Amino acid sequence: MVKDTVETREFTEAQLQELVASSDAGARSPAGAVGTLMAVTAVTWSLFQVILASPVVNHLLPADVINNSRQFHLTFAIFLAFLAYPAFKSSPRRYVPLQDWGLALAGGFAAIYGYLFYEKIVRAGGIADDTDKLVALAGLLLLFEAARRALGPAMAVIASVFLAYIFFGSSEYVPEVIRWKGASLTKAMSHLWTTSEGVFGLPLSVSTKFVFLFVLFGALLEKAGAGNYFIKLAFGALGHLRGGPAKAAVVGSAATGLISGSSIANVVTTGTFTIPLMKRVGFTSEQAGSVEVASSVNGQIMPPVMGAAAFLMVEYVGIPYVQVITHAFVPAAISYVALVYIVHLEAVKRNMPVLGSRAVPVAHTIGGMFAFFAGFALLCYAMKYPVAMVTSLVPEGAGWVLPVMLGLAYAGLLAIAARQPDLETDDPNAREVRLPVVSEIYKSGLYYLLPIIVLVYFLMIEQKSPGLSAFWATMLLFFILLTQKPLKAFLRGQLDYGDQLRSGLRDVVAGLIDGARNMTGIALATATAGVIVGTVTLTGVGQVMADLVEFLSGGNLIAMLLLVGFLSLFLGMGLPTTANYIVVSSLLAAVVVELGAQAGLVVPLIAVHLFVFYFGIMADVTPPVGLASFAAAAVSGGDAIRTGFTAFFYSLRTVALPFVFIFNTDLLLIDVTLWQGFFIFIIASIAILVFTAGTMGWFITRSRLYESLLLVLISFALFRPDFFHDRIEPPFVQHEAAMLEQLLGEAAEGDEIRVEVNGPDFDTLELKDLTVKIDVPAGASGAERLGKLGLLLLAEDGQVKLEEPFGGTPFFGPLSKFDFYADDPVVVKSVLITADRLPKELVYFPALLLLGLIALMQQRRARRQAEEVPA
Repeated sequence: MVKDTVETREFTEAQLQELVASSDAGARSPAGAVGTLMAVTAVTWSLFQVILASPVVNHLLPADVINNSRQFHLTFAIFLAFLAYPAFKSSPRRYVPLQDWGLALAGGFAAIYGYLFYEKIVRAGGIADDTDKLVALAGLLLLFEAARRALGPAMAVIASVFLAYIFFGSSEYVPEVIRWKGASLTKAMSHLWTTSEGVFGLPLSVSTKFVFLFVLFGALLEKAGAGNYFIKLAFGALGHLRGGPAKAAVVGSAATGLISGSSIANVVTTGTFTIPLMKRVGFTSEQAGSVEVASSVNGQIMPPVMGAAAFLMVEYVGIPYVQVITHAFVPAAISYVALVYIVHLEAVKRNMPVLGSRAVPVAHTIGGMFAFFAGFALLCYAMKYPVAMVTSLVPEGAGWVLPVMLGLAYAGLLAIAARQPDLETDDPNAREVRLPVVSEIYKSGLYYLLPIIVLVYFLMIEQKSPGLSAFWATMLLFFILLTQKPLKAFLRGQLDYGDQLRSGLRDVVAGLIDGARNMTGIALATATAGVIVGTVTLTGVGQVMADLVEFLSGGNLIAMLLLVGFLSLFLGMGLPTTANYIVVSSLLAAVVVELGAQAGLVVPLIAVHLFVFYFGIMADVTPPVGLASFAAAAVSGGDAIRTGFTAFFYSLRTVALPFVFIFNTDLLLIDVTLWQGFFIFIIASIAILVFTAGTMGWFITRSRLYESLLLVLISFALFRPDFFHDRIEPPFVQHEAAMLEQLLGEAAEGDEIRVEVNGPDFDTLELKDLTVKIDVPAGASGAERLGKLGLLLLAEDGQVKLEEPFGGTPFFGPLSKFDFYADDPVVVKSVLITADRLPKELVYFPALLLLGLIALMQQRRARRQAEEVPA
């Protein structure tokens, strides 16, 4: 029997919206002229960013404005921050105090100073004079205060510590291991404020070029009504299942994660509907909140839009965005698969009732969802054929033919939607809950998919830049917002076209405002993180930190990864995901790659960056500061700390996956074919389901301890077949160093050869090992191929010595950690050739056989238990 009542929520709807506003957009919304000024500023910022991303920006904005767009970006952010975010809890919310006006204007002036006095700064070679350094110092202090208001104290405190280290790093009170010579105020301010090494560096550049457009895209899509549409679809598809509201929360959050980009906003948007329904079917307040937290936070790792950190990866790793989201797809997808299974097991363990009376076979539900996502992906891919046809038939007219075709598709889908009633937001506390019927409601919002298809098409098929892709998708959203209501009124025979057009215009303006205010915190986070990155480049403390972490880990890669994960979690308790990612990846990403190479493991840089990113998002879950957990507890009325711990337990698969894909890069679809990728996804899905069953203590029935341990072991074998395979058959055949040239000559182009190098460390002169991977280039002989690689070998004293590679050659960077001019030479120790052995996938057979045995045992036990229950 389904409960008809639910516990009273601790927060009202208004309080929840205030919670989201205070964390994402600022808690202050004054009325009157000041409110209008803030709205106009936000709209102006959004329009400026749209123009900046447009393909005709050179015709719309002066070149000096484009070149200094980061200064304008930060100016808007600081100005809005001091107006929108109160200084303290006791500060007024309904008006802006005089001191905040002063701080807003001063902060804006400091941010735009580089543009206003650009010629003077250039003439000085970027070296700050007395005025410049005072403005820069004031700008940094104002930036830290704005970041404190918008992001909490942790970001400002950490940045202040790094800034203090620049000036006082030579003090005797600083531990000798990290002591440095220090810098003058002029040098520090020049580096951090007047050049592109600090505040106005790469993180703020990515925020300016890419991130804003995606945040704006999400805000506009939400205003269009797509959020409610996705939630209803998920609830209609899964609500009838056991634990259906929780499963709908998972899928709905995966969809709205694309829209909101904020864990807290995602929790409140979907949670106000799903959490009360989860409680109605038997989830505790903490469990209901935890499911919403785990699914909402993971929205940041779900392609094709993964938040600001994904765009930073493009710059840090040096690969196209399409590769970033390709590598991230399998871990993100199976993470959501596991979360659906977690809530299913919770529902089965508690024998929870179902909502409604509609009975749909589970196979139909799974098949329908798979068909929807597969059909959507196929549609995005198939778009290239009509586009190619139009481009070939009318190459000069494709620029207007394609938009007309898109407009006709929109008109057709809107005509279908106009025949359906508009979707209203359901009341989760109603006495009788009516499940939406997917076949009745899906037609009402199909046109919402068009902007997403445009975005995915430009990103994945055309492989345009993220900024340009988001620009075209955003332009389509502008058109949809302006026209959907008046066109629906026309198609329904209603006469209030003017009112509907004005309503659409208000939606556009509201979306522009929301986009700008949601970006304020992100812009401040990237700017403040630039101080940390600038400190690392100025002082060289990154190498010291790397040596310290390497010392603490004892040179063990697993221990090193645990330290990096812990550091990400610790910093993430006070930093937003983006800032956390910037700090940890700047300090430690290259160290993990190097330490892996010393251990003989070639770790791709993208794997390390995703590792840091995954642990960064976990900070939104982890007590005692997990903000998403506090938001969910506010909705559910449960205890925030218990909600956080439960959410962390539900997120164990998000913690485990990064360790898996560091050692098994197949999960990141690196160097795999399409069919191999499909097979990897199937096996990974089975593995994550088995891991979930093992950690939840329930498979077909309640598991015994040894069964849970075996299930975890099976999942490990499915995730890491190479671990067992390498112990049966060594993965490489070792050859003498003197054979390197011969083996290169005999290898086929594109083959992989690994070389073990030994030599003195550049900093410590201690001998260390390093394994480098060679992708065999084209060439008629081994000597020619060595020349193309920039490797010069010298056989001498019974060793194969290695000369320092020339700058610009493939191994100049990887081998730069060695001192080629020390007393001890850098030598090639051995050459490793991939062994000809049986495929590692054979490990799957005994693992799956053991899984079948456990399933058979549990099935028999479940049957006996059912027979023992009295009728």
